[in-house]
Amino acid sequence: MSEVSPGPTPGFLVWRLANKWRVAVDRAVAPLGLTHAQYSLVASLYGMQRVGERPSQRRLADHTGLEALYVSKLARALEAAGLVERTRDPRDPRAVQLALTEQGRTVTRRAIAVVQELLRQLLEPLGGPDAPRTRAFTEELTALLDVPLVPSPSTDDQSTRRETS
Repeated sequence: MSEVSPGPTPGFLVWRLANKWRVAVDRAVAPLGLTHAQYSLVASLYGMQRVGERPSQRRLADHTGLEALYVSKLARALEAAGLVERTRDPRDPRAVQLALTEQGRTVTRRAIAVVQELLRQLLEPLGGPDAPRTRAFTEELTALLDVPLVPSPSTDDQSTRRETS
């Protein structure tokens, strides 16, 4: 049996920080007609389009870490709002490519400015966005995101399988 940590675990703190960030972004971009998830999509699209990419929904799902089905749902809602254009990929008729409309680019630029201000506030205790501590923190987060997480069967699952076999 493992010892119980005297304080919050790193996993709990990551969860809390992610929730704090999601709620703050949701509130900040709501006046622009966006949710945090929609913002993640349009901001990613904005960056990809700036370098000449017109990503598929699958590529955008991989980039954002969102489920492909969820990206499809978000893209349809953003299309209905006039912010995103969805077209069939000429190289693969099963794939759907996404691009921001002119209105989408305008809204996204405004949303990015709002979220950048939130990010500045969040990173202030580390010295701000360009501080050495922020760069180190970003490297640590990247290292954690690069670790594949594969759930292992729990002891209860194994005993249940034995009992039902």
